Amino acid sequence: MASIWAKKPLSAYEADMKKSGLKKVLGKWSLTAIGVGAIIGGGIFVLTGTGAYYHAGPALAISFIIAGIACVFAALCYAEFASIIPVEGSAYAYAYGTVGEIFAWAMGWCLILEYAMASMAVAVSWSGYFTKFLKIFGVHLPAYLTSDPASYTGTGFSMNLPAFILVLLLTALLVKGTKEAAGANNLIVLLKTAAVIFVIISGAYIIFSNTDLYSAVDGVKNWKPFIPDETLIKNSEDKMVSAYGIKGIISGAAAIFFAYIGFDAVSTQAGEAINPKKDVPFAIITSLLICTALYICVSLVLTGMMNYTDFNPAGKYPEAIKAPVAYAFEIAGKHWASNIVTIAATVGLISVVMVMMMGQSRIFIGMAKDGLIPKFFGELHPKTRTPYKGIIILGLVVAFVAALTPISTLADMTSFGTLFAFTLVCIAVWVMRKKEPNLNRPFKVPAYKLVVALGVIINIYLIFNLSAHALELSAGWLVLGIFVYIFYGKNNSKLNNPDKITED
Repeated sequence: MASIWAKKPLSAYEADMKKSGLKKVLGKWSLTAIGVGAIIGGGIFVLTGTGAYYHAGPALAISFIIAGIACVFAALCYAEFASIIPVEGSAYAYAYGTVGEIFAWAMGWCLILEYAMASMAVAVSWSGYFTKFLKIFGVHLPAYLTSDPASYTGTGFSMNLPAFILVLLLTALLVKGTKEAAGANNLIVLLKTAAVIFVIISGAYIIFSNTDLYSAVDGVKNWKPFIPDETLIKNSEDKMVSAYGIKGIISGAAAIFFAYIGFDAVSTQAGEAINPKKDVPFAIITSLLICTALYICVSLVLTGMMNYTDFNPAGKYPEAIKAPVAYAFEIAGKHWASNIVTIAATVGLISVVMVMMMGQSRIFIGMAKDGLIPKFFGELHPKTRTPYKGIIILGLVVAFVAALTPISTLADMTSFGTLFAFTLVCIAVWVMRKKEPNLNRPFKVPAYKLVVALGVIINIYLIFNLSAHALELSAGWLVLGIFVYIFYGKNNSKLNNPDKITED
């Protein structure tokens, strides 16, 4: 049993950095763009609708603030670790160097859940905007080619074909090279950031210039009441659940949490950063602050333009739940603005899927390097220096699951993986401060005891506010992970089986 608590020494990480075959091509602004590219996406363009209707109403802005605060604590802890252990693997690598192999495995296993599910969820979101994008030009795809079997109301075969094709195309791009993928991401990030600012400015203008939406006496009419009374509604699984009120704000924060995992994606790229000890912490914190501010503004504008009850998928605007921002402009009579948002979201969500898959493949490298998963997951292409085998396997799995699974299930499971990872990273900072107090830390968490305590408490609290179905599926994933570790990871761990290093 002692071997499962073994920790990877920092000297081993330094050796990994020296012999890494990855290309050092990412500066601090490219890393920041990766963070923004991952964060701005499903949270703004899709989860604003589901979060407002199923959870918080107009108070969704408060949900974003709570989720953002929880992320700040975790982001500070990530930044400290990124300055100490600037390698691919993210929180998995941090856990291995501080709290031991079994925790590192649990972290890596949850990160696999987090990134894979996020890729799938956003691919499904993209499909909804892409379908609307085609309608602008008079092209209407049949429902059986844009719906997963659980959501399809017709009979016979169905699959989400646009999501399936998107993932396969991005898989090919990621195999081609990191520099090419990062360049494409930078361009997309500029476009969708401009689109988000357009949404905020034009949406605010529509609200305050329309007497049906705003009056000097009553204020913004759709914000009243800003925190609706707690009540029972049918959720996406057709079950009666409690929504709105303070409890709804908290459950909304938990449900939208997966929208914030972009800064975690920054840490997975440390192995390709030019100056990782300085640039990765900068990119983590900068991308989080930028996107939190944008999320709050968009959620306020959206719930001001459109009443939160109208996001009901069975109501008078059934498609509003899939593309809420575009439909809010459409209902306001601004079809041209709706088209702009649709085009920007269609392009912008592509970078989210790409960054999630890129981050997942780098976690594979870290785990494969340590022997906890088969080594072919970390094998680099001789020319492009990308982990092409891991990317291809990941792409195929993500493509098929995205084509066949509803978005609500995917989003909640992503949130569990994210919250679990954030909790362990906060704990790991405390452990490292106690065991290695004199270690050189280019970035240090201020008031670390308070930050760690608040980070752990808030993240655990949000975990227990996820849907019961998501918790059941996530618990099943963890149990499966334990069996995989017992029968494969533990027996092939290079840290506990030195002979494995000799064989390689």
